[in-house]
Amino acid sequence: QVQLVESGGGLVQAGGSLRLSCAASGSIDRINTMAWYRQTPGKQRELVAIITSGGTTNYGDSVKGRFTISRDSAKNTVYLQMNSLKPEDTAVYYCNVDGRLYHSFGPPFNSWGQGTQVTVSS
Repeated sequence: QVQLVESGGGLVQAGGSLRLSCAASGSIDRINTMAWYRQTPGKQRELVAIITSGGTTNYGDSVKGRFTISRDSAKNTVYLQMNSLKPEDTAVYYCNVDGRLYHSFGPPFNSWGQGTQVTVSS
């Protein structure tokens, strides 16, 4: 019903930058929050950044001041600008979107992207 397509991951040296994108498509009536999470092997998925429909943002402590989340509501797309990257930022990054399907009284949805690998070399 809702498809999320992520892009922008890759390999970068410490101190470098990457920009992730996640585009949502499908039978969407409304998107509420859009977020980025990340996960490394053996660890729980952790919140990196979140943005509400009103533009309010919140960040994980480890990325504050370095990462910026933004959204283009007309394109149903969320971005994550990552600057001053560190080796400890290496992870698979997932976008997460929640909202409502079909129409004003439609059912809620919560969808995950397929994940994109970010690798930061020292």
